Amino acid sequence: MGIVKISDPLHESLRVASQALSRSINAQAEHWMRIGLLAELHPQLNHSELCQLLIRAEQEGGLDLARVAGWIQPVKAKGARA
Repeated sequence: MGIVKISDPLHESLRVASQALSRSINAQAEHWMRIGLLAELHPQLNHSELCQLLIRAEQEGGLDLARVAGWIQPVKAKGARA
């Protein structure tokens, strides 16, 4: 875990959003970072599609940046055909 320094106005926005969405400030910041990262990697996807990508990643064991970015190929299930 690291420390990220952000501006006071952005921190206030995080505080407001975290309360509105029932998340901790850290969880809200992490959510925004994930969405931003995915938006940069997949500019063709809209917000809803990015959220769906996050949900699928969670169902498959969590967000793996290398796999989502296409740096490595997904592991095929045993018995799966190419």
